[in-house]
Amino acid sequence: MPTASSNRPSRIACAPARSRAARSPDCVPGVDENDSRRASTTGVIDAIVTYNPSLVRATPMCASSGRRSFLGQALTLPALIDLGEGARAATTVAGQIKPGSLSVVCVGAHPDDPESGCGGTLAMYAAQGHRVTVIYLTRGERGIPGKSETEAAAIRTAEAESACKLLGAKAVFAGQIDGATELTRARVDAMATLLDAEAPDIVFTHWPIDTHFDHEVASLLTIRAYVARERRFPLYFFEVNAGSQTMGFAAAQYVDITKVRETKKAALFAHKSQHGDDIYRRYHEVMEGFRGREARVAAAEAFALLPSARGAEKLPGT
Repeated sequence: MPTASSNRPSRIACAPARSRAARSPDCVPGVDENDSRRASTTGVIDAIVTYNPSLVRATPMCASSGRRSFLGQALTLPALIDLGEGARAATTVAGQIKPGSLSVVCVGAHPDDPESGCGGTLAMYAAQGHRVTVIYLTRGERGIPGKSETEAAAIRTAEAESACKLLGAKAVFAGQIDGATELTRARVDAMATLLDAEAPDIVFTHWPIDTHFDHEVASLLTIRAYVARERRFPLYFFEVNAGSQTMGFAAAQYVDITKVRETKKAALFAHKSQHGDDIYRRYHEVMEGFRGREARVAAAEAFALLPSARGAEKLPGT
């Protein structure tokens, strides 16, 4: 973890950490292994630890009675976390984020992906006055049976713009075609240019392991643009339709979206051509509840940070 510089805010802890001497060597600092409120997800966490041992230090887990229990900590406004080294110095003392000081960008493959994966978090940023931009890699041209690509693109573009209006975000379209997305150097340069235009303090995109090719392309384009821009912003991954699309997701950070859950639902339901209400009830309502149990709140969205020597450890402004 990089050393905090003088122009960076002090981190506001979501939970008090115990003294170094009192911590169990088997637990992540700041996590109490005796907290009876924790939600156990033993099988999932054991699998994550087995195949991703490097994540143990970044994930709030603890050994207890020979088993691993998840001790997620929800992040709540306004004590939303410190900025990364590359972020602009637009904070007040004590780590509070000035309203309107952050540029938040989310890159999704299709209209409805960003809303599904982190719509609640985006709504929270927007409610704080931060500038939120959603970059859709495609316009969902092949997403409506019986419609031509041109017709579907027009319908889904309008739905995306309506959803972004509900979230308080700006919609931007990257110009690729649904079902025919490309991962090339030219496309990476184009994504980097779109990100440059927003001067982001934080970027969200798909987890890169996914059954949908377009989701993987959106993620990898964002990762390559992130590397090309020398890791100037922290990059976080979200999950969508866990179990049928996102695979092997290793949640490490949580945002309590309980207060904005209805806003997220309204944004997702705006995608009428995609039956957003059905998608929400089948997948994301369950996911939010499950992540909420891990974080000990009613509903939460989970994220994973791309490890970097120059990134923030937690979500700026959330």
